[in-house]
Amino acid sequence: MPVFISFLRAVNVGGHNKIKMDALRVLYESLGFRNPQTYVQSGNVVFHAAERNAAVLTKKIQDSIDKKFDFRPLVILRSVAELRAVIAANPFAKRKGVEPGKFLVTFLAAAPAAEALSAALKIKTDPEELRIVGSEAFIYFPNGMGRPKMSWPAIERTLKTTGTGRNWNTVNKLLEMAESFE
Repeated sequence: MPVFISFLRAVNVGGHNKIKMDALRVLYESLGFRNPQTYVQSGNVVFHAAERNAAVLTKKIQDSIDKKFDFRPLVILRSVAELRAVIAANPFAKRKGVEPGKFLVTFLAAAPAAEALSAALKIKTDPEELRIVGSEAFIYFPNGMGRPKMSWPAIERTLKTTGTGRNWNTVNKLLEMAESFE
């Protein structure tokens, strides 16, 4: 049975779109997913599913959250192999001094088209550094994430796809959890 990691966008942020992680686990179990485990309060779930089609699973999760909690978050799924590939593709891996707490991976709903990618990479992001590899945006915030100069909404509009971000520590912890399921 394959293992998936789901990332929910804008859950439990600023008092909006609240879902308790216990309730999210129960919801995933009700969908027939085996052994769902959450990590932190931002809507990360590692689970087994008999279904292998990520689009089918995504729709099933979104529909169920909408029905149960009355809002429809973006849900992005990655397999264990895909999450391993994200970590391997880290464009900052060989650089010394990159602090994991200042490093974000934004999981995109789809890989941007070549024209959109080219346009987005022309947007000024200094001092933040943006690299996009496939369906992930890697962003380093040397001064921290609290007050970035870069406008992610402008980049997202230019990319013509949306996503949800997780810091590097969370990405690695989720892979560790997912690998323990295999």
